[in-house]
Amino acid sequence: MEKTNSQPSIKLFSLYWEIKTILYLGTLLLSSGLAILIYKNIDTIGHQIILLFIAAICIGSFSYCFKNKLPFKTSKVLPPNSFFDYILLLGCFTLVTFIGYLQFQYDVFGNRYGLATFLPMLLLFFTAYYFDHIGILCMAITALAGWAGIAVTPLTILQKNDFNSGSIIFTAFVLALVLLAAGYFSVKRHVKNHFEFTYNNLGTHLLFISTLAAMFHFEEIYLLFFLLLAGVSFFYYKIALKKRSFYFLLVFSLYFYIGLSYTIINLLFFELNTDMSGIYLSCIYFIASAIGLIMFLISMNKKLKLL
Repeated sequence: MEKTNSQPSIKLFSLYWEIKTILYLGTLLLSSGLAILIYKNIDTIGHQIILLFIAAICIGSFSYCFKNKLPFKTSKVLPPNSFFDYILLLGCFTLVTFIGYLQFQYDVFGNRYGLATFLPMLLLFFTAYYFDHIGILCMAITALAGWAGIAVTPLTILQKNDFNSGSIIFTAFVLALVLLAAGYFSVKRHVKNHFEFTYNNLGTHLLFISTLAAMFHFEEIYLLFFLLLAGVSFFYYKIALKKRSFYFLLVFSLYFYIGLSYTIINLLFFELNTDMSGIYLSCIYFIASAIGLIMFLISMNKKLKLL
């Protein structure tokens, strides 16, 4: 009888995401380390030297990216090598730091704080589309939110740190609609289709948060905003079924649960003026609703898998 030497099969394990995470953390730690080093030695180094150092890193990073980038396309463009995205990210970090340092130290924009955020926002959006980088797109959207908040907020509110303002809530609501529209037209016009989820994800959270904030801020008409929240939640329920996305199902469920709980507690303690009975009823509600929410998510998860 012949003996067959059977060797055990070796399963390969991918380290792709682990390496990407380490590289991203390395870029963040490098930027943070440079900032701490500059902060602790600001008196001995000098502001001009610091600005030149930051500018040198920024120019070097962008020079490398412009030299090695692939041709621009409206579709997805893969990076030319493994380090390209991280060098580009470092260039954007240093660019924002450079502009912020100029404003902080030399007050180049004066009291026009909106301009100090508008310029980096434009540069970040251009970089995100030109080099096809979703991470920088998130930075650009964050800069857009900062610019929109500063543009509608009076200087006195910024100085007093009082952000309990209806104008900020409505600005966030409009900004959410703008982000959702950007995601829609990205697919409709076939311009960076893969940016759609980033726009929709951030726009969705901002839409729900601004609606909840309006409920909490405008207490006299909170029921109207609760109806708006219910309508938005139903819309995302349809979207979740259409895209078979448990993520969007989970998002709208949690936000709607917060709004529903706020409405019920408001009715119990302020509309019906209940005392101890209101406390007992609210405890029963939270126990029952938590169980109901879990059962709803489990059943919907099974339903999405069958679609």
